[in-house]
Amino acid sequence: MNLLLKSPIVMPNLTRVSITVRGAVQGVGFRPFIYRLATELQLNGWVNNSAQGVFIEVEGTPEQLETFLLRLDREKPAISFIQSLESSWLEPVGFTAFEIRPSVAGAKTAVVLPDIATCPDCLQEIFDPQNRRYRYPFTNCTNCGPRYTIIRELPYDRANTSMQEFQMCPDCQAEYDNPLNRRFHAQPNACPNCGPQLEFWTELGEVLATGDRALKDAISTVNRGQILAVKGLGGFHLMVDAGNSAAVRRLRRCKHREEKPFAVMYPSLEQVRHECQVTAIEERLLRSPECPIVLLRRLSDTATNIAPEVAPDNPYLGVMLPYTPLHHLLLTGLGKPVVATSGNLSDEPICIDEWEARDRLKNIADGFLVHDRPIVRAVDDSVVRVVAGREMVMRRARGYAPLPISLKVTPDSPPSPPAILAVGAHLKSAVAIGVFPQIFVSQHIGDLETPQAFQAFQEATASLQQLYEANPEIVARDAHPDYRSTRFAEGLGLPQIEVQHHYAHVLACMAENQLLEETVLGVAWDGTGYGLDGTIWGGEFLRVSPQSWDRVAHFRTFPLLGGDKAVKEPRRVALGLLYEVLGNRLFTEGVTENYQHILQAFTPLELTLLRSMLEKQINTPVTSSVGRLFDGVAAIAGLKSQISFEGQAATALEFALEGWMTEESYPLPIQTGEGVAIADWEPTILAILRDVGDRLPIGIISAKFHNTLVDSILAVAQWVGEERIVLTGGCFQNAYLTEQVIRRLKLKGFRPYWHQRIPPNDGGIALGQVVAAYRNLNQE
Repeated sequence: MNLLLKSPIVMPNLTRVSITVRGAVQGVGFRPFIYRLATELQLNGWVNNSAQGVFIEVEGTPEQLETFLLRLDREKPAISFIQSLESSWLEPVGFTAFEIRPSVAGAKTAVVLPDIATCPDCLQEIFDPQNRRYRYPFTNCTNCGPRYTIIRELPYDRANTSMQEFQMCPDCQAEYDNPLNRRFHAQPNACPNCGPQLEFWTELGEVLATGDRALKDAISTVNRGQILAVKGLGGFHLMVDAGNSAAVRRLRRCKHREEKPFAVMYPSLEQVRHECQVTAIEERLLRSPECPIVLLRRLSDTATNIAPEVAPDNPYLGVMLPYTPLHHLLLTGLGKPVVATSGNLSDEPICIDEWEARDRLKNIADGFLVHDRPIVRAVDDSVVRVVAGREMVMRRARGYAPLPISLKVTPDSPPSPPAILAVGAHLKSAVAIGVFPQIFVSQHIGDLETPQAFQAFQEATASLQQLYEANPEIVARDAHPDYRSTRFAEGLGLPQIEVQHHYAHVLACMAENQLLEETVLGVAWDGTGYGLDGTIWGGEFLRVSPQSWDRVAHFRTFPLLGGDKAVKEPRRVALGLLYEVLGNRLFTEGVTENYQHILQAFTPLELTLLRSMLEKQINTPVTSSVGRLFDGVAAIAGLKSQISFEGQAATALEFALEGWMTEESYPLPIQTGEGVAIADWEPTILAILRDVGDRLPIGIISAKFHNTLVDSILAVAQWVGEERIVLTGGCFQNAYLTEQVIRRLKLKGFRPYWHQRIPPNDGGIALGQVVAAYRNLNQE
C-alpha cells in the first residue's frame, strides 16, 4: 500500500533532509535501525538500499532532524561503519508515515569514495601492545583508510592503486580473502611485515631512522621547537608546536605566509574544549569520517595554550583531529596541539612526493617524516564551518571529493548527453566532469597564480578524466578571457560553452538544493567576476528560470584603482569609493578627519598618480562587487589598508562584530525605475564617514553595514517577487551576513537556500558550469 500522499498538506514548520550513506551499511541491519530511529522521533519518510549505498528521506522539524542526524551517527549498528554521509536540507513534500522501501536494482556505478578517517577498531589496534599492528601507522580496513589518494584507475582493485607494489603477507592475505573479516577486500590492507614503512630524513634527504624510531625522532623535532615535514594521506603537512611563538613565527617567515591563519591539529576533543566552543553539530563534524578542519569560536575567558601568531586577531580557530593512524601516533606522542599546514610555499601546490618535498621544503623543514606508499593525487584538508545550524564546506577536498552531485533526470533532459569538462575559475580552483546525470567535482586545487599551481591544475584535470574514463566532447569555461583556466580550455580543441561567473555560482547552489526546475532569485556576491558588459561584477541579483536568466539588479559601480592591485590594497578601493562620491573635492577641499586616514595611507607622489588615474580613467576598471565594497568599508573604518591574503579585510570587518549588537542600519536605496535596479551605496558610505568622524566603535559600524546589506537583499527580493532566494558567492562565507539574511527572508515569507556540501566561493564554479552546459545543450 502506498503510504505517501500525492497532494500533501505540508505544515509550515516542517523541512526535509535527503541523506545518502555510503560505507558498511548493507547487510548489517542498517535499514531497520533507521526505521526504528525515525519512528521513535515521530518522523515521516523512507529508507532503501541502492547499488551506491543507503538512501534516506525524512521530514520533521529542524530540531527533530538535527537529533536524527546526531543519533544516526552515534547509535548506528555496531558492525556498520559510515564512510560518508551526505545530507541536504530541502523543502518538505508531505510524507505521512515512515517506510522501508524495496531495494533499487541496477548496475553499480563507479563512484570512488573519498579518503576515510581511521575507524575505532583500527584505532584500538594500533594502541594495543598485543596486536600485530601495534603502533603501525598504515593500519586500515574496509571501514577506513585511503581511497581517492591511492587509486590510479577503476575498478578499485589493489592492482590499480599505489599499494600494488606491496605484496600481502600470509596473515594479511587471509584477512583479505575472508568474507567474515572486516578487512575482506580492503585494498590498502597491510601490516608491519608487508606494508609501507616510515623513515626520518634530514633536510638533505639523509635517512636517520626507520620504523617506530623515525616516529619518535619526528616527535622530538617538534618538541625542540623545530619544523617537521610529514608525508600524510594526500600530501605533506608542515608541523610545529602550536604553543611555541618562535616556532610559529619562523614557519610563517619560511613559508612566506604573513598573517593567514594556520590550522591546528589537537590530540583529542577534550583538549579542543579547553580552547574553543564546540556545539553538538561541530562535534559531529570533528568526529566524522570526513574529519575536516572546522572553524570554531575561541573561548575568550580562558588562558590559551595557542600562540597568538597561529591565528592573529581572529576569534576563530581552524581545528581538526587526527585522521590517520600516523597522525594519531604523532599527536598521542606529543600530547599537545600542533600547527598542521599544507606542505608548500604560499601560492604553490602541496607536495606529495618525498623527493619533491625535500627539494621544495628543504629551506623550511628541519626534518622529514616520510613513507614509501606513493600518493597518486594531492588532496588537501577540507575546511567547514557551521552556518545557520548547518555544515557549510568552504574548501572541499579530503573526505568530500570526489563524491558526485546527481542531477535529476526529467523528460526534458538531453538524450544521451556527452561528457562535459568544466575548468572552473581562477581562484580557489576546482574542476568537474559531467557524466550525466552525475557531476564529479574535483578536490580543491588552489589559486592559479603560479606556474606550479597551473601545473597542478592540469594534472588534476587529466586525473579526473582518467579516473572516470571520461572523454569530454565539450568544455565549459568562465567568460573571463584572461583566466588561466580559460586559456587552457581554448587550447583543448573542443567546442566551448562560455558561462558567466555569477550565473555559474547560482546554478551550483541550485543544483545542490535540487532547484534546477524552479525559478529563483539568485544573490551572487563575491570579489570578482567578468560581467557580460565587460565590467567586473560581484554584487549581482539574477533571476534564473529553467529556460533563461537575466540580471535584475546590481550594486552601483565604482572604480578599482590599479585593477587587480586594488584587491590587495583596500585603501585603493576606499579611495575609489570616495572619489565616486566626492569627485575632485576629495583632493581639493579641506580634508576632514572622517577620511584623512585614507589619504594618509598614501605618499604624496602616490596620491598624485592615483588622482591622475581617476581623472583620466586609466587602469580604473569599474566594479559592482560587494566583496570589494567590504574591503573599502574596512579601510574607511580604519581596520585594514593593505592585506596579505585574499579576503582578509572582509573577514576583519566580520570579526569586528564580536561583542557588538545593533538592529540599526545605514540607508542604501534601491533605484528601480525601468530595467535593472541599482543598489546605491553612496548614502551608506556618507553615513559611515559620519560615524567614523563621530568615533563610533568599529564593531557598531560593522554591524550597521552588515544589516544594510541584509536590507538590500530584502528590498530587491520584495521588488522582484520570487519566493525562492538563492545565496551564493564568497561573501556568503560570512556567517553573520548569511544567518541574518536567512532569518529576515524567512520572516518575510521567502524561502532562502544556501550552500552546504559545495563551497559558496569559486570552488563551486565548475559544478555550475557543467549545469549551464547541459542547459545549453537541452535548449539546442
